[in-house]
Order: sequence, then C-alpha cells, then structure tokens
Amino acid sequence: MRWILITLLATLTAFTQANAETLYFTAIPDEDETRLEERFNKVADYLADELDVDVRFVPVKSYAASITAFRNNQVQLAWFGGLSGVQARDRVEGAEAIAQGVEDRAFHNYFIANTETGIERAEELPEAIRGKTFTFGSQGSTSGRLMPEYFIRERFGQAPNEVFSRVGYSGNHTRTISLVESGAYQVGALNFAVWDKMVDEGSVDTDKVRVIWKSPAFPNYQWSIRGDVDERFGEGFKDRVQKALLDMDDPELLESFPRERFVPVGNEHYEPIRKVGQDVGILD
Repeated sequence: MRWILITLLATLTAFTQANAETLYFTAIPDEDETRLEERFNKVADYLADELDVDVRFVPVKSYAASITAFRNNQVQLAWFGGLSGVQARDRVEGAEAIAQGVEDRAFHNYFIANTETGIERAEELPEAIRGKTFTFGSQGSTSGRLMPEYFIRERFGQAPNEVFSRVGYSGNHTRTISLVESGAYQVGALNFAVWDKMVDEGSVDTDKVRVIWKSPAFPNYQWSIRGDVDERFGEGFKDRVQKALLDMDDPELLESFPRERFVPVGNEHYEPIRKVGQDVGILD
C-alpha cells in the first residue's frame, strides 16, 4: 500500500511539473549577446517574482528569429523594436503592444563618422557623407536600418547604395560603433541610447568616432504580448504582465535598457512605423 502511495505521489508531482506553465520571452539581438543575457536574465527573475510563474528568457540570433519565435508561440512576450513589433503582431491575432520606455515615445538615430573623415556635426544630415562607406545595424532594425534609410532617402532623394560607395550591415548597434571607430566603415547609423550608454561607460573612443547628426523623433521599442496569454495563464494575466512592467522601478534594471521607466502603449502608436516601412518597401 505504501509503495502504491509513493508511486501515486511521484506520478502526481511529475504531472504537475509537466503542466506548470512557463512564460517565455525574448528580445531582439540589438546589442552584444553577453550584455543581453545579463540584462534579460535579471528581467526574468523580476517577472517571476511579480507574476508568481516560472519565467525564462530565450535568446535569439536575429531579428527574424525573434519574430518567428513569437509567431510560433515559442515565446509569449517580447522586447521588440518598432519595426519588428509591427511585423510580429501582424502574424499573431490579438497580439498587443503593452509597454514602452518613456524614451521610446520620441526615439532618435545618431549618424556617426570616423573622425578621419573630417565630417563635423550639423543640424542637417551632412552632404559630406555622400560617397563614403556606410554601415547600418541589423537589416530588421528600426533604428539600425528602417529609419536611417528613410532619413537618407528623404535627404538625398536616392537609395543608400546610390548615395554611398559601399553599404553594409553590422548586425547590431554596438558592432556599428566598433566598425566606424576602427575605420572599417567611415559612417554608420545607430540607436542613440546605445551610443550614450557606451560613451558613459567609457567604451567608445570619441577621438576616433563622433556623432555628426541627430535625427527627428520616432516611436520605437516596446514590449509586445500574444493575444492568447489569458487562455494559457488565466484571466487577467496580460494585465498583470503589463502592470509588472509598468511597476519596474529598480534603477539598476531600468538602467540596463537604458530606460527611465516604462509607460503604457498600444498598437496604434506604431502606425507611423508601418507607414515608413511601406514607403521604404520593407512592409507590404
């Protein structure tokens, strides 16, 4: 009898563990992988405490992979850029943008140049970048590709490969800085927040690379969540996740983004990104 009870308890325990829901989330790989792992493993711990569920961060190798993971329900929550968020939500019925950083309401690009080019900072995107070598970040990045291409086309009336002697894609913002600093590319465009953070950390040699232009503002990063999370985790779960993100007040955790705090947002706030994506030819 005792053996039967032990077996039954073991079976029930295994069944409970197998059916315990885990919230999986990911983030676009816009920075060095080590930085991302450190940041989002801490976010996972915070969300697990706030939501009282197991939470796991799932790293991905590309922007496209983050969208695919969201579409296939391999993750239920994601930290997307403006463009990747629009693309992901289009693929998942009921998916919603639920929180963004205060800074994401009016985000900016920095265009940077190797100092040996002699290009100085200007109020307008400098004509002197024409004919130089240029690197975007990731091909799927809002602030690393979409908006920089839009601003280049707006300024010069030409596609990037007609403006520059060579165009490349670094893969992420930190790599863009490294490539321009080293002279591998003469000019590049990136997320202003990554630049500011790396300069503050002393990770940029500003004798070798400088900001030459700051773009107009546009909406960018956001947390997006699948529309079926309440069905999976219980009624009101989406609202609980949103509240946990809006209530995040650990200065160290917020600084890792870096963001001052998170605020509510909705899908409609990213319609300007959709329009630019359609104008540039990235979105249908």
